[in-house]
Order: sequence, then structure tokens, then C-alpha cells
Amino acid sequence: MMSGFQRLIALVAGLLGPQVGHTATISSHELARPEGVRHYLVMQPDGLPTTQRPVVILLHGHGSSAAWMLGQDSFAGYRSQDWSKLATSKKVMLIAPDGSKASDGKQAWNDCRADATTNASTDDVGFIAALIDRAIAGFGADPKRIYVFGMSNGGGMAYRVGIELGPKLAAIGVQSSLMPARSRCRQPVHPLSVFFTHGTADKIAPYGGGDITAFSLTGRGSGISVDESVAVWRKLAGLPDSPEIYRYPHLQAGDPTNATRLTWGTDPKQYQVELLRIDGGGHINSSRSEDINWLLRKLVGNMNHDEDTPAAAWRFFEHKRAQSAAQ
Repeated sequence: MMSGFQRLIALVAGLLGPQVGHTATISSHELARPEGVRHYLVMQPDGLPTTQRPVVILLHGHGSSAAWMLGQDSFAGYRSQDWSKLATSKKVMLIAPDGSKASDGKQAWNDCRADATTNASTDDVGFIAALIDRAIAGFGADPKRIYVFGMSNGGGMAYRVGIELGPKLAAIGVQSSLMPARSRCRQPVHPLSVFFTHGTADKIAPYGGGDITAFSLTGRGSGISVDESVAVWRKLAGLPDSPEIYRYPHLQAGDPTNATRLTWGTDPKQYQVELLRIDGGGHINSSRSEDINWLLRKLVGNMNHDEDTPAAAWRFFEHKRAQSAAQ
């Protein structure tokens, strides 16, 4: 169901290449909010059920965009199609909202970091809550299968959404993002399944915690370590101290990184916390089929090629349902 101001911006054909003939429609939408009109994209692969659709809300990083998350734009020559491929193969609807302009002129999110002076100042929790309601009422989303995944600043926003909208969500996922060291938000009180992925050689959001630095920019705040971030959600869900550990086969001899999956909780239908740790990896997703050029590698570090980040996140999300779905 589309309102009059919604416009079709792309018909994405053959997202998976010649081996899979699926298509997906990407449409552009607007949502009136107190801070002004907000923009988001919706990707609906062919073959989606008409109702009870699983939805992943994708939150971009600081200075990025909804279009980049859906493979419609590039950054430093890199255009990632892995989320689009995941959506078409698994029949998952993707919703990618745009953040708002921050004090440094870049598109950003208002996450929990009290010391991130170049974050946005808008009510982004309210925006995402309204987006969830719109997805359910207007796009046939399953209230029990709403997932949020964010990268970098978008991961920080995913943490905040998990804290403030936890009962509406089945799970959240964060890539290259730390829980805040100085937070303007309360600590989480609602148990939630959380998927993490982070590179141990990430120089922007250091694995061991500390100041967030992005290409010599300042004002990005600070975070606690990945292990501490994991522990916050693991303890809240009452999960054991020791994880199950899976070491991925190494697929490319020239890849200087290695992937290990650590999972707390054994039942995929119940609360779990999972960390896809990329030893030697930088501030970038993992991809089996894609690669980054030398310039982006210099900026963000090495990419792992043993796993696809969206596939790992969806494997974690797929069987989880909101414990108390939005009404």
C-alpha cells in the first residue's frame, strides 16, 4: 500500500547475478516527523508473502546513506550488494532509513554516546518506532519479526533502539560498533538477542575500546570494549559465561584475517548473543564474493572473506521472534 508521495526509484534486476533470476523493487518513501520529513527506502524482493513479512531495518554509518545500505550507491569505489542478495534469496524485506544532518554536515544518527558531539540531535528513536508502525500497517511486516541491524554510528543507533524499543524487536545486530563509554541513555533492562561483528584491528572503533576516530575526524565519542559490550547483553539475558566456538574455514590464501563465531545460548528460538570476531579485520563488513580497493583498505583496514556479514546476521535472526510484539 503506497501513499501519493511515494515514488518508485529503482527496479533492481538480477541482484544475484546470472545464477539466480530474482528481482526486487526498491521504492522511496517519506514520513512526516516533528523534526521534518524523513526519508527511507523499502526493498521488496519478488516472492515475498503478502503478509507476515520478516523485516530487517538497516541503519547506515556516519556520513553514509540508505542508498549505500541497499547497494544503490558506492563509497570510495565500494558498492556492497550483500544485503540485497540476502533479501532476494531469503525473501526478507529491507527498510533503510536515512539519518539527519549533524553539526559536521554529515548524515548521522542520535545514538547514546554523550561525548559524540558530531552526532545528529533528532528524535531518531521516535522515527524508527514510527517506521516500525508503518512497516506493520502499510507493508505487511510481521510484528514478531522486526530486526534492526546497524553499522558503525548505525550500530550505536541499533543499541539505542534495543534499549528503548526492545519489546518491539526480535533481535538487533551491530557491525563495528561499541557500547558507549559515556552514555546519555539508561542501561538496557529488556533482554534481547544481539548479534555483533567486529574486527580486532579496527582502528576507527577499537576492539579494546576507547576513542572513536573516523578518518581524522573528531567529536565521535568513545566506547567500551567489544567484550564488555557483549557482556552487557549476555548478562541481561542470563546467558552462560562460556560460548560455543566455531572457527570458519579459511577460504582465500591471501586473506590476512580469520573469522570465529562465539555464541552464548544454545536455542536459536530463545535469547542468544553472538559475536562474529574477525581477527585482523578492520572497520568493514565481511564478504565472500566482494572486495575493497587499496584506498578503502588503507582507510578502514582489511576485509574478511570467510563469511558474508548479512548471511551471518540473518542466520542469527531467522528463528527469533519478539517476546512481546508491538501491538
